[in-house]
Amino acid sequence: MSILLFATHNPHKIQEVQTLLPPSMQLMSLQDVGFTSPIPEPYDTLEENSRIKALTVYEALHRDCFAEDSGLEVEALQGAPGARSARYAGEHVPDAAHIALLLSHMDGMEQRQAQFRTVITLIWKGKLFQVQGICKGHIAISPRGHGGFGYDPIFIPDGSRLTFAEMSLAEKNQFSHRAKAIKAFCDLISRLTAES
Repeated sequence: MSILLFATHNPHKIQEVQTLLPPSMQLMSLQDVGFTSPIPEPYDTLEENSRIKALTVYEALHRDCFAEDSGLEVEALQGAPGARSARYAGEHVPDAAHIALLLSHMDGMEQRQAQFRTVITLIWKGKLFQVQGICKGHIAISPRGHGGFGYDPIFIPDGSRLTFAEMSLAEKNQFSHRAKAIKAFCDLISRLTAES
């Protein structure tokens, strides 16, 4: 069994990603390896934040790992909140505060197209690789549902009438940006293990 170190402190992300990996791959979290230091996310792009998270853990622990950064990109807000999605209304505030701020910025807007995007950075045998996944959709007028986390209660993916928060995890994974990124990630891992 392959053990992969996921550079995150977020238990929701660990659970979601583990359900997407083949049974032969077991995730370890930063808690599992006793890494409690905060991980910086200083950049304005998902690519750079994902990269610095992976590099921070790799340089501290000297072991291959992967990190991801995800963001909601709203067309009418010029791609905001983007890489600042988790800090849109401030640091350490509940998801509802970010949602309320976003909806207030979109008040009266008819154009509600948006996309969730995930960028995964893998450090494998000292080399850095990146893949991404995108889920297009639109922003609901008001929050709906009690599942998921983050902006899930206001994001309706193309092809559904439900918000992510109204779906089961299995249903969400049929659309999810993270699921698409993890599929690309698993394909990359398969290729790299075949080459080594």
